[in-house]
Amino acid sequence: MSVRIGSVELANPVMTASGTAGYGTELAAYLDLGALGAVVVKSLAAYEWAGNPAPRLHPTPAGMLNAVGLQGPGIPYWLDHVLPDLLRTGATVVASIWGRSVDDYAAAAELLAAAPPEVVAVEVNLSCPNLEGRSAIFAHDPELSAAVITATEACGRPRWAKLSANTDRIVEVAGAVAAAGAEAVTCINTLLGMAYDPVTRLPALGAGGGGLSGAAIHPVAVRAVHDVHSAHPDLPIIGVGGVRSGWDATELLLAGARAVQVGTATFADPRAPARVLAELVADEGTA
Repeated sequence: MSVRIGSVELANPVMTASGTAGYGTELAAYLDLGALGAVVVKSLAAYEWAGNPAPRLHPTPAGMLNAVGLQGPGIPYWLDHVLPDLLRTGATVVASIWGRSVDDYAAAAELLAAAPPEVVAVEVNLSCPNLEGRSAIFAHDPELSAAVITATEACGRPRWAKLSANTDRIVEVAGAVAAAGAEAVTCINTLLGMAYDPVTRLPALGAGGGGLSGAAIHPVAVRAVHDVHSAHPDLPIIGVGGVRSGWDATELLLAGARAVQVGTATFADPRAPARVLAELVADEGTA
């Protein structure tokens, strides 16, 4: 079940998804983090960030909306106080970074240059849809996305660009980030969504709108992976979006992904990444 994503070799193709399993050992009580292909941590900036006002999560019929707003302690704190405990679990780690500007991304990348070798890659989150509105989504602009990837070279390790399906330019953006130095792309982040509270008749999330994740977006993720793979067959793709079972993972692999990430499913079942891996191994054994 080992898999190669660019220059990175993982023991198997199942990872956690950024933003759904914390920064460190939050899931360690439920599964062996070292048995996963990688643990992708929640996106971190070069600085501490407070995030959005509550409420930040809202359940939907087939998933959830979130507007956490990328709250985080910043990379320096994570490196010193969180990462050591995560590494003691034997986990292979992928750091995720974000910023409000190209310079922010560059600063985050520079800080990660000091990370230990067990941090095998950096996922560059270009596509969070709930920070400052639609115009703030880097992944909607090929040139801006490429500029971010170029600016993050200082991290000194492979970069994976996390893309958005909230645009019809995802194939173009994938080509642009690959040309700028990304070894792989992660498809997809959440979709823009919104809900209202039936009692207050106000938006259910404190920030108004947010990002929809979970089973509802799985067919969108499969299509995005298929389209990017068809246009860029040599570009490694990590598929993410609504993976709850081994078959969900298999669908993304059939569409062209080399690996998958499990995210929202952990809110209902913290053991979901390990279960998906076990089901995927069983499916491979009977295929």
